[in-house]
Amino acid sequence: MNLPADHIRLLFGLKLRQLRLDKGLSVSELAQKASLSVSYVTEIEKGRKYPKADKISALANAMQVDYDTLVSLKLSKKLEPISDLLRSKFLTEIPLELFGIDPSDLLELLAEAPAKVSAMIRTFMDIALSYNMSVERLYLTMLRSYQEMHDNYFPDIEADADRFLAEFAPAPNQPVTELLLKNLLKTRYNVRLEQFDPLTQPELTALRSVYRPEQQTLHLNAGLTPEQRLFILAREVGFQFMSLKNRPYSYSWVEAESFEQILNNYKASYFAGAILIRRAVLAEKLSALFARDTWNNDDFLQLINEFGATPEQFFYRLSTILPSQFGIDQLFFYRFNHTPGQTTFQLTKEMHLSRQQGPRGIVDEHFCRRWIAWTILQELQFLQQNKGFDGTLCRAQISEYFDSKQQYLIISVAHPFQAIGHQNISLSMCFAINDALRSKMKFLSGSSLTNPASEVSTRVVNEACERCGIFDCRERVAAPAVLQKKRQFAAMKKAMEALR
Repeated sequence: MNLPADHIRLLFGLKLRQLRLDKGLSVSELAQKASLSVSYVTEIEKGRKYPKADKISALANAMQVDYDTLVSLKLSKKLEPISDLLRSKFLTEIPLELFGIDPSDLLELLAEAPAKVSAMIRTFMDIALSYNMSVERLYLTMLRSYQEMHDNYFPDIEADADRFLAEFAPAPNQPVTELLLKNLLKTRYNVRLEQFDPLTQPELTALRSVYRPEQQTLHLNAGLTPEQRLFILAREVGFQFMSLKNRPYSYSWVEAESFEQILNNYKASYFAGAILIRRAVLAEKLSALFARDTWNNDDFLQLINEFGATPEQFFYRLSTILPSQFGIDQLFFYRFNHTPGQTTFQLTKEMHLSRQQGPRGIVDEHFCRRWIAWTILQELQFLQQNKGFDGTLCRAQISEYFDSKQQYLIISVAHPFQAIGHQNISLSMCFAINDALRSKMKFLSGSSLTNPASEVSTRVVNEACERCGIFDCRERVAAPAVLQKKRQFAAMKKAMEALR
């Protein structure tokens, strides 16, 4: 496999440094034996310079190793993870500059502390293998970090959306319709539209769309709701309008060959949300909703319906508007999937703009069953099984964490998940309650919350059963093993101090 020149320089420098240390030589001693300057040897070891053949021979002789041994790209066992990293697509495919990282700085970090970095890389690789982390999942994790760093608001994509609306839907309240999007795809971008039937092609049931570039054809799942179909058409227009060529070809399941594909997929989806839910219109309606004395769940569902969006599309757009338009950036979003009749709940999406502690993915532990994201799914299951209910629920809760006493306002919406049969889904937007939030949301004032008309409940919650000190909790499904071990360790340390 061909390596970039800077990677070859770094590999040579790492190997030279490791051989020098194995021989017990300092930089100055090696430089003296090879008749080279100390600064030149240092530059080589840091991967900044690659010596000519005569200099390599001098270095090899000074350390009493073969020339071929020194120029070989094979590293010692302790440095193998770095070699694997450099040979992989990681440094070439992931745009490190998005995270404020200069690739040359990263290479210098590898050169400065190769053993420590090597151990860290091996740890990450072992963790990824232990939890069967796919490349796509790694890319999605990176994308989530990228979104969180920017408060999930990107002015350049908003500007593209504004440019599109000015050209194709200039009236302030003019909706972007399915007919408009279909006409654009067919006439301006020469994209054919076809449907596939999930009943006759069950292998494609979980897919909402497939794009075939060689045919310039967008295949749509015939079982999509009008809201889902509108979003996918808007997303495809986003790919075309913003000229995003490197892209995945399936949705919502994504197989990606590079981080750029994941990033472009996100950009097109962001664009779709921006043209379907206009920033100014949503901000105006939210201001009116937040100014009310009491919270009403049905009014929130009505707001979602007014935009012709799915709850997930609406919540996602909400996460881009609140930080930029209202200064509400201490928030997070998560999605749970649940199969009625089962006791397990799957956390399938999360995004944290809050810098404070909030519900996150927990490995091998049991989420707190008091979260409204779970209780609303249980309520939906009951209504479906006993009342024939097939609609959407909305509930609001103030959750106070047992340990930290930090309070969050959580607005949760639950509905049947049509992409997967016989599953329900809950989507929750969570806000850290502070003075800034209270100033924006009038219904959070003390008098409003005690108003019988307010539909906001309050409950003490925690992160996971294994860490929870609420010992009389009826919802507990596992012993507080982590908490008990922590307390045992604290008691042991206290006893050790007493020995003094």
